[in-house]
This record gives sequence, C-alpha cells and structure tokens, in this order.
Amino acid sequence: MLLTISTTHRPAADLGRLLHKHPERFQTFELSFGKAHVYYPEVTAERCSACLLLEVDSVGLVRNRNPDQGFVLAQYVNDRPYAASSFLSVAIAQVFGSALQGRCKDRPELVTTAIPLAARVDVLPVRGGEQFLHRVFEPLGYQVEAARAPLDERFPEWGASPYFAVTVRKTTTLSELLTHLYVLVPVFDNCKHYWVGDAEMEKLLARGEGWLASHPEKEEITRRYLRYQPSLIRMSLARLVEEEEEGAGTADGEQPTVEPELGLEQPISLNEQRVGAVLAALRASGARRVLDLGCGEGKLLRELMRDRQFEQIVGMDVSIRTLEIAQRRLKVDRLSPAQANRLELIHGSLMYRDRRLEGFDAAAVVEVVEHLDPPRLSAFERVLFEFAKPRVVVLTTPNREYNACWDTLPAGSFRHPDHRFEWTRGEFQDWASGLADRFGYAVRFLAVGPEHPDLGSPTQLGVFTRPS
Repeated sequence: MLLTISTTHRPAADLGRLLHKHPERFQTFELSFGKAHVYYPEVTAERCSACLLLEVDSVGLVRNRNPDQGFVLAQYVNDRPYAASSFLSVAIAQVFGSALQGRCKDRPELVTTAIPLAARVDVLPVRGGEQFLHRVFEPLGYQVEAARAPLDERFPEWGASPYFAVTVRKTTTLSELLTHLYVLVPVFDNCKHYWVGDAEMEKLLARGEGWLASHPEKEEITRRYLRYQPSLIRMSLARLVEEEEEGAGTADGEQPTVEPELGLEQPISLNEQRVGAVLAALRASGARRVLDLGCGEGKLLRELMRDRQFEQIVGMDVSIRTLEIAQRRLKVDRLSPAQANRLELIHGSLMYRDRRLEGFDAAAVVEVVEHLDPPRLSAFERVLFEFAKPRVVVLTTPNREYNACWDTLPAGSFRHPDHRFEWTRGEFQDWASGLADRFGYAVRFLAVGPEHPDLGSPTQLGVFTRPS
C-alpha cells in the first residue's frame, strides 16, 4: 500500500525536515507486520513528494499469531498487503511519529505553519461509498478527488469495488494532515488488525481533540474506530459531547464576559458556568469536608483544590479509567504533601451504601442523575440522602425544555447518548421536593446559564440543606 504526501510550499524540500526523513536517502523500517519504506520520487524547489510504502507480510502475521490454527485461505489471501488499513495508521505513528506529534527541532516554526499539502492513498477501501468519503473529509476543509476501481477490468459486468484512489488537499499543518489520516483510514476500511480496548478509546480522543467533537459524522467515526464496542462508544461520545459543549461558546446561547484589562470578549462555556455555580453554593454552605460524587475527570475537583476553605476533598467515580485520567490531570503525583493530604480519589458506586461517604459537610452531584435508570435512581437516593446524609447536597441536571434552543439537537433527542432521561423544570422540582420531604431536607432551586423567557436555563440546580 502506498501513501504519497506532496507540497508546493517553497522551499518544498522543507517537507523532508518536517517528516525527519532526508530526501536523498531511501530508508527502510522494520515493523511488527512487515516493512515500511520512505523515499522521495520528486524533490525540486517548487514541489516535493514523499512516499510511505508498506510491505505487509500477511503469511508471517498468520504464522506468528496463530501457530496452532489450521489452514484458512482467507488468512493468507486478502487485501491487507495492497489496501490502506490500520496497518498504515501504525506505520504513520511509528515512521512519522515526530511529524505526527508536531515536533521539528531544526525548524520549529514550520510545525505550526499551514502549507499547501496533498495526500494520495492509491488503494483506500471505503465501506460506505464515495459519499461517505466526502462527508468525512469535506467538513475538515479538504478538497477530495476519488476514482473508484472496478472489481476486475476484464469483467466490467462484475461492477465496482469498494476501493478508491483518493487524493485530499488542504492548506494546513503536516501534523494535522497526518492526524486525520491516522484516525480516518481505519474508519473508511471499517476494520482493525489489533485488539480495541480502553487504550484505543484514549487514542481516538487524544487524536480527535479539537475536531472530532464538532464533526457531523462523529458518531459513525467513533463507532467504526472502536469496532462497534458499545461501552467504549458510549464513553467516547459522552466525552466528545462534553468537549463540544465546552467549546460551544456563544453559539449555544451562552453569554460572554468581558475581560476588563484587554477589552476582549472571552466566552464562558456552560460547563464553566455550571462548575462555578456549584462551587459558589459549596462555598456559601461553609462546608470544609466535601464529596464530588461522579467526579469524572476532575474538573470540579481542580477548582475545589484551589480554595483553601475545603480541607478534605473526596472524588468518587464508578470508572477506574476515569479516575486514572483525573489523577493525571490533577497532577496528584506532583502535589505537595499538604495538598496531597487534602485530596482522595476513590472507586465506588452510588448504587450501594458506602460508609466512606458518611460524615461529610457537603456533596456535589454534577450531571449524574440523568445517567441512572429508575431502579438505580431510587438506590442512589437512599445511598446519598438516607445513609451518607451530608448536611448540604448540590445537584445539577439538564433542563429538557431548553433543548429546543439548540438547532443541532434533533427534536426529542437527549444531549448525551447515555442519558436515561432529561427532566423539565417541573419534573425536576417535583422529584427534588419529594426527595427533600422524605429525607428531612429543605431544597431551593437555581438556574445556571442564560435564561430563555419561556424555556428557562440549560442547567437546573438544586441545593438541599438538612437542618442541623
């Protein structure tokens, strides 16, 4: 399989510096599935082209991975040596790793310089047809040229194949181009040659940062990249929805604030407003020992750590992987002993009584309840309000009525693929008031985010207070 990257940037030979491969050398790299060769068929002042040619040893792959398996013809005779696939993504990461990560010691300014680039993949399987090819590349700003190959030129009556010769063009950075190819080539092929687990999900989210969350085909890209594994897909889409919400700015009706020193408008995302409202309620309660239940990747925890009022902070989540991300983002290993003693991350479920949650002044439950189906919601109510019973509970959930303000959200759809429900303001207030009566709390309600005169605010917040 062959990938060719070309530029007309001047001097065009700068492409060699970005790729960290000298144009005058033919280089070969040993990979786990065969060999990769890099060479330059064209180097002039006006144009430079670099080729990445893969030799996939399909026989060696079968022998190495299935030594006891019987002969299966399809394992030996297939399109893997000739068609672009996840093997090409692995080769891009290993052979062009520095360029993919945006590193260039000799000319660091080149890394962030948008230059005219074209990438050609001579044989790209596109499961979904040419229209899918355009739907994926064009929202990213690429011009797309595609020529479909017949199944067999000798027998045109057999029809067309799923293979295309594809060229995409854009003025962009080399790192961005390689990132898009790295993610999307296996998506078009709709197959991967290796196990897909949590690490692959993190790869997708890392490589998709800044573009995947807003892509109109993000759900299909995610499903294909993660090989249709439901739990990984739900988690990935949830985090992408959160990223899109944070980056939405004024497009979703959020009000910008003005930076007084610069006089520039800096939009505050709905998530930032939500975290700020929860933090203000916790401060006003006078709490010193605080729980963040369903803490996720630690956004609220980070703000709590910055405020010396909170002497003991515990974050709990059901996902060990999410807790690991929170630990990394909070840089727990770099905290001073005094700071480290204030924070604890624990693994646990809100479905079961947990004595570790007892004795706290306050608990924050931010965008959690809507992920619980009715039986689990009932269990959560008892775990928190009957057994843990902090003095104050600050709880947020989406306002379903406000969904009509988002043009990109189809009518009747939830904001998040894992939501089991979304309440109207009346439904939330009925549930919260009944909960407060049952467990001896008082509750007051606050709006978070810009308020529509008829539909209310995007987030609704309840502050539950238990008499001393």
